[in-house]
Amino acid sequence: MGRVVGAAILAHVPTIMLPQDVRYDLNGGHEISLVPGLKRLREEVMETLDYDTVVVLDSHWATTVEFVITAQAERSGLFTSEELPRGMSQIPYAFKGDPKLANLTAGYDEKNGTWITPISDPHLPIFYATVNLWHYLGRGLDKRWVSMSVCQTAETEDFLRAGRALGEAIHDSDRKVLLLASGALSHTFYKLRDLRQHEASDPSHIYSPEAREADLERIEWMKSGDHARILDTMDEFKKFKPEANFSHWLTMAGATGEGANTAKGVMYSEYENSIGTGQVHVYFPEPDGGFPQPRDLVLSRER
Repeated sequence: MGRVVGAAILAHVPTIMLPQDVRYDLNGGHEISLVPGLKRLREEVMETLDYDTVVVLDSHWATTVEFVITAQAERSGLFTSEELPRGMSQIPYAFKGDPKLANLTAGYDEKNGTWITPISDPHLPIFYATVNLWHYLGRGLDKRWVSMSVCQTAETEDFLRAGRALGEAIHDSDRKVLLLASGALSHTFYKLRDLRQHEASDPSHIYSPEAREADLERIEWMKSGDHARILDTMDEFKKFKPEANFSHWLTMAGATGEGANTAKGVMYSEYENSIGTGQVHVYFPEPDGGFPQPRDLVLSRER
């Protein structure tokens, strides 16, 4: 039986790909904590944990009529971002995929009331929510990497259903999987004429005090393992426009037992601003220790 051996919500902001001197210039002469945080996560988790496959829940990959999971045997190329080519240009990437897990995940979509399609097309685009994390966490390590999309027509329950399908597939496989929810917390940008005044990482630059407090509240719940409370207050959090409707975190939650998961988050960065948005790295060791078996999931949903 497979299992989720670790999970994390991680910031993928373009700033982490800028040269060090540029990062320092944007941040008042200091390093942002996101970069050393990723380096520490690589050293303490990625290079030591026993895992086969990384699944990135990619908040930048928007599909429309279904969730899509990558099913190539390998992916390689050069990535230039359409959003910020100045900061992310011709970044090399090369890693093995996991067609077996991708196809197995798609086999659990109907059971969970959703739609997931594996795609092995070698020309399928890749997004920086995956590439930036692989650049720091995957280079030089012989691990499989898979990405799963956000369906832009989906709602909270749909993200959980997709996560449940992924969780069941992992448990019915022989894989030891590390889940990376790649995306932000609150996610409102400043307008163009104002944003250069808010490029420093200090949380005082978060778009609003209310958004900052909502983010900090949820970070405390992550640290205490209170995943159920985050789920119970999703409607409140949506007022602060979490990135991609918080799909990356919700799919991770669906794959790790939802409210039954009590894994306590370990901070791998400070809580930081990125032109108004809330960014953080939080890692959850052994997140599926309380993962219900599929039969229990069905019963809990019927109650």
